[in-house]
Amino acid sequence: MNKAGEIRVIALGLIRDGERIFLSEGYDPVKQERFYRALGGGVEFGETSRVALEREFQEEIQADLTNINYLGCIENLFTFNGRQGHEIIQLYQCDFADSKFYQLESLVFSESQNHKHRALWIDISRLKSGEFRLVPEVFFEYL
Repeated sequence: MNKAGEIRVIALGLIRDGERIFLSEGYDPVKQERFYRALGGGVEFGETSRVALEREFQEEIQADLTNINYLGCIENLFTFNGRQGHEIIQLYQCDFADSKFYQLESLVFSESQNHKHRALWIDISRLKSGEFRLVPEVFFEYL
């Protein structure tokens, strides 16, 4: 989480396999609800969003990406854990270079020492029905 009053630039990768997409599971303790978003992370000073995307996938799940295509920029204003957040999302569509990732049901990865996250394949229909909450909702425009 970034400092209060800070706008964060992040790069996220939408990975689709037929009628399912690969998402990271999050939990908001204040709202007491789970949500799902594309994987990726912060763009560091001096690196492009595309380089950040590739680095984040390597760091988090040791995955190489291929067929990387820029989709667009999304401005996301949200509340998480009772705090206002503001992100500029550089969104990419991409594929896993290694087919083993398409065989996995889910995997657990560490963002930091005390933060473990689950990433999993979710059917787009289950997101559209509201069974699973996709954030930000504007992602639906890219599905």
